[in-house]
Amino acid sequence: MNTKGPRIHQEKRIIDAMLDIYCRDHHAQRGSLCGGCAVLADYAHRRLNTCPFQEEKPVCNRCTIHCFSHSMRERVRTVMRYAGPRMPLRHPWLAWRHTLDKLRAAPALTPRRRNPAELTERPRPR
Repeated sequence: MNTKGPRIHQEKRIIDAMLDIYCRDHHAQRGSLCGGCAVLADYAHRRLNTCPFQEEKPVCNRCTIHCFSHSMRERVRTVMRYAGPRMPLRHPWLAWRHTLDKLRAAPALTPRRRNPAELTERPRPR
């Protein structure tokens, strides 16, 4: 698992636990995820690796940036709505940590500096 810090590592563990609960109950998979859930897990991990907040990352529903595509965001939302209430029973420590993380305020994203070459006026096509 390629992580950039403990916060991102924890987020990956939470999404993996939620996908495990969802896949086990909906797709009758035990021990490993089905193809669709594995694709969703891989997508979530890649998005977490490129999160601009990194260690300051808030929980997804409080984040000011929607880094998931619309279709994937709906799939993740479905998984989280199902698995979230079941997390305290199957993964109490992760559920407790996630509840504490919900209390964190979403940090403001600092604007990126633009390359001075990009700021020059470009000729418009005719």
